[in-house]
Amino acid sequence: MIRPYAARRERALPWRDPLDVLQAIGARDGTLGLFSGTGGRVMIAADPDVVRQIDADAAEVTALLDDPAWAEGAVQLLAYDGGARPATGPRPPVWPDLMAARYPAWLVFETSSRTLTAVGRGGDPAEAERAVDLAEAWTRLAGSQLAVEGPLSATFSAEGDEAAYRAAVADVVARIAAGELFQANIARAWTGDLKSEADPLDVFLRLVRDSPAPYAAFWRLGERALVSNSPELFLTLEPDGRVETRPIKGTRPRHADPAADRQEVEALLASVKDRAENLMIVDLMRNDLSRVCEPASVRVDRLYAPESYANVHHLVSTVSGRLRPDQGVGQIMAATFPPGSITGAPKHQAMKVIAGHEPPRGPWCGSLLLREGRGLLTASVLIRTLAFERLAGRWHWRTQAGAGIVADSDPAAESAEVLSKMSAIRRALTGD
Repeated sequence: MIRPYAARRERALPWRDPLDVLQAIGARDGTLGLFSGTGGRVMIAADPDVVRQIDADAAEVTALLDDPAWAEGAVQLLAYDGGARPATGPRPPVWPDLMAARYPAWLVFETSSRTLTAVGRGGDPAEAERAVDLAEAWTRLAGSQLAVEGPLSATFSAEGDEAAYRAAVADVVARIAAGELFQANIARAWTGDLKSEADPLDVFLRLVRDSPAPYAAFWRLGERALVSNSPELFLTLEPDGRVETRPIKGTRPRHADPAADRQEVEALLASVKDRAENLMIVDLMRNDLSRVCEPASVRVDRLYAPESYANVHHLVSTVSGRLRPDQGVGQIMAATFPPGSITGAPKHQAMKVIAGHEPPRGPWCGSLLLREGRGLLTASVLIRTLAFERLAGRWHWRTQAGAGIVADSDPAAESAEVLSKMSAIRRALTGD
């Protein structure tokens, strides 16, 4: 049994470029980098003091999420398939249901103000101070390093062709017409192997440079690595009990021409289909939050707000509520995971339909949880995400992109949307 941290120390440090620091320590097992878009906060950690992995045991996952020893200085990854299992039944695992690591030493970069703070935690003040020393030592290793040039991946292969994806979309539309469900998020997948000289960190560095996203993450743990360039917040929890979710539904591509780009935003806002798709998930998330929040506290704070990223425009809505005192992070996740925006409505039936068209998803469309203290949680939706596994000395990768299918979905348009969502990752891997 591990104990919660009892002491915390901070130290202001001279500014260093966070990408230089991440490159310097990125090969260490356990290295973590969390980047919040352009001008946002960056958090870097390494050398975890505890690592856990849980497979196919929902009660154990909930217990860890609620354990006070994991409420501070920790990161936890929930794979999609663990949350979907009640609907799909047992399926061959491709990723642990939960991966977790706790870090005594952190570097926190505020890029807008160019301030850098080393944060240390420990069982007593002396341990916390040593953790601060460790974090400061990482900054002394930083220096400009040459990036790997050219394509990073030797291959980029679709698991199924476009015709198969269009047929899957048509099948879901028919199921909706038959009254089986209202919406399901159906994905395509691509796989490949990095070149021998390339590393998952190289892929992350390209994405952060070329397509910054508010919930970008790099995590190396054992023979696995995660690279996420996600724009989507799943949940936040504040110490006063406020819970917020921000589902994304509705997508249009970006254009270099400003006038054409504005027209895409206007078309997105005017789209009856996209607004209906968004509203279905807003209602679903309201229902999920109501299971753990105070009666009548759940509300829609923002509906159909356009947000623009490097490659696409999205419609984003915000739903919030007040957590009941008897509920914790484990209960929140049990009530809401997997996220409604990447499953569908009704959620249980949507996950069954998804399982009929897709192999297990692994971490894609799961969630990465940052635990900064009791009553504090930030969880992203792991879209725009690659899962890496080192096999026979080479890094094998898999990534997916999906679209929400509704009654009037057009298979060709949904396929084009999926390719738009995949464009930044494809460019990072192949240069195309």
